[in-house]
Amino acid sequence: MTDLRIAMAQINTCVGDIPGNTSLIMSSCRAAAARGAQLVAFPEMTTTGYPIEDLALRASFQRAAERAVHTIATELEATGLGDLTVVLGTLGTNDHGRPTNEAVALQGGRVTARYAKHHLPNYGVFDERRIFAPGDSPCVLTLGDARVGLVVCEDIWQDGGPVAALADEAIDLLLVLNGSPFEEGKGIIRTELARKRAAEVGAPVAYVNLWGGQDDLVFDGHSFIVAADGAWMANAPGFEDALLEWEVPTAGAPPVQGQVVDFASDDEQVYRAVVTGLRDYVVKNGFRSVVLGVSGGIDSALTAAIAADAIGGENVVGVSMPSEFSSDHSRDDAADLCRRLGADYRVQPIAPLVDAFQAQLALTGVAEENLQARVRGVVLMAVSNREGHLVIAPGNKSELATGYATIYDAGSIGGFAPLKDLDKTRVWDLARWRNAQARLHGEVEPIPVSSIEKPPSAELRPGQTDQDSLPDYALLDEVLDAYVEHREGREELLARGFDEAVVEKVLSLVDRAEWKRRQYPLGPKVTALAFGRDRRLPVTSRWRERAE
Repeated sequence: MTDLRIAMAQINTCVGDIPGNTSLIMSSCRAAAARGAQLVAFPEMTTTGYPIEDLALRASFQRAAERAVHTIATELEATGLGDLTVVLGTLGTNDHGRPTNEAVALQGGRVTARYAKHHLPNYGVFDERRIFAPGDSPCVLTLGDARVGLVVCEDIWQDGGPVAALADEAIDLLLVLNGSPFEEGKGIIRTELARKRAAEVGAPVAYVNLWGGQDDLVFDGHSFIVAADGAWMANAPGFEDALLEWEVPTAGAPPVQGQVVDFASDDEQVYRAVVTGLRDYVVKNGFRSVVLGVSGGIDSALTAAIAADAIGGENVVGVSMPSEFSSDHSRDDAADLCRRLGADYRVQPIAPLVDAFQAQLALTGVAEENLQARVRGVVLMAVSNREGHLVIAPGNKSELATGYATIYDAGSIGGFAPLKDLDKTRVWDLARWRNAQARLHGEVEPIPVSSIEKPPSAELRPGQTDQDSLPDYALLDEVLDAYVEHREGREELLARGFDEAVVEKVLSLVDRAEWKRRQYPLGPKVTALAFGRDRRLPVTSRWRERAE
């Protein structure tokens, strides 16, 4: 037998919902105790949800978070769980009244230890240095004969930080509480970092992570444990509740393998991240259904499929809004899509509405084309107002990057944009993956094959395709990946061998479209560099020089 049995509670919290989060904590504590755990650990900022941003600065919210901690401790004692050690993230304050990102240990009806996060990230999606005061004291919990070192998230990313201070403390376990957002490919980075820290302290590392969507961030869970020698001991699946248990070995004893699950493919992880982001945005904002324009194209088809997987097809309203330029196959594909998903399919022709505007405005050219697109946006918002659905936008990252979308149209209007951080080629990849999963499970493919295979078009004039205005998407996305994701400039792009005319066109489109991007709905961040959260591109000196 080992001295210490731990459980890591991977849960989905909601920012500001302290009573709801407290209920989740108590439920997981009861489950952990029933399984014989002596210690149960929760993610970063569990009582408050994460990230809480300026809520941390409200004295009333600070008091509510502290009351929740004591309520949990008291209730555990009152229900016979006082011997269980509970470690959870919460909002604290220091001696000067400044908010802290805190971890607390509870046992016997009281708080037995506090640890304030030392390293406050201030890059990408994080803004903690402005909000929180850093801690400066280490924390080691003693549970029987076991010594457990405690740190929070960013603390393990810093060489020479609080983990290094624990190297001489003879700890039996390093426990890390995390609120680490999802990014494709990030899992291996976390794993290698944990192995590095395990070697540094000579002890296993238990990494418990939050999961769920919060506005445009998605947390993936994927909690795990590595042994002191880096061996993979146990892990939880991603994007779902989990209670991961493990026996901490006594000194000198070999570790015992715990629960191990296979990691999903990159396509599955990204798809589940987007589904999670949409579902939690809908639910946490009090909606029950969504509405979107269905054109028969790939973007609206994948968006509708994601929505059906997130909240059920019966809660999805797809509106076809044909104009005089809409092809028969587009309308047929839109109807077929909604049948496959079990969605509410409606047809609202826009020609009479466009004619009414044209009688007043007499627009021509691009202005006339954009009028058609914007009328569709008006229709969707009207349906939303009348029936209470959340409008979701099907625009993708390639369109957003280049400004190839009519602002306030059906592709960009609404409250949430599931494909916002997926480039066009990835949209096709995920559509094929989702259909393949359906075939694998003997289900109907949710996305019509013709929506995947036909050339993309806004259908705002006869015979129009996207490639009338843009490079081929395979080439475009390759250039965008280098320019946006990898921050390469013109010289680097030319050195890669990209055609100069293509480079100039793409960079020009991206730089000029920032004003559109700033008005675009939120969408789940799934890459290392997403528009809005991570990259706000102002007018550059290159454009100022040309204007002069």
